[in-house]
Amino acid sequence: MIAHIVKSLARPFRRFARANEAVAVIEFALVMPVMLMLYLGSVELSQAINVDQRITNISATVGDLVAREKNVIPASDLADYFQAAKAILAPYTTSGLLQTVSLVYVNSSGVTNVRWTQANGGASTQIVGQPWAGLHPIPTSMIAISHSNWIIVSEAAYAYQPLVIGMFLKAPMPLYHQTFYLPRFASIICYDTTPCT
Repeated sequence: MIAHIVKSLARPFRRFARANEAVAVIEFALVMPVMLMLYLGSVELSQAINVDQRITNISATVGDLVAREKNVIPASDLADYFQAAKAILAPYTTSGLLQTVSLVYVNSSGVTNVRWTQANGGASTQIVGQPWAGLHPIPTSMIAISHSNWIIVSEAAYAYQPLVIGMFLKAPMPLYHQTFYLPRFASIICYDTTPCT
């Protein structure tokens, strides 16, 4: 009697072990969430890298344009550079894009002094007449080649909000890049009407 009950209970399990009609569906159901996460993660990562490269290009472009100026850069030209640089970020939104350009003098001892600084998009600026005090210092190698000369420091920052992962992670990914240029004409570049001797 007990043997008969054990056989009757074991019969469905034996049938289930031999059945292979729905194995592919079960395997797909187990693998699909992992594959979907990998796919969406790679899409998000490639977009973040793309935006980061654009922020690098914005910083480099604005710094290079300022370095090409001779003697004085009009305020309208710098405003145009900031505005034109926003096109580099397209098709992504430009809200949250912060840009700053500063002219820094390096004396013969390697001490920096900010001569002028201008920002766009609500970015913070350096204190004019003071040593460079940014969160990201000027590299010592750049200071070493700039004794008794000027450095143009161009900064761009952006708060990138991932599209798909952003539904789960609410904090944006901060992107930042800083580039350095020496003036092309090896002389000071004054900003608009601001004296900068």
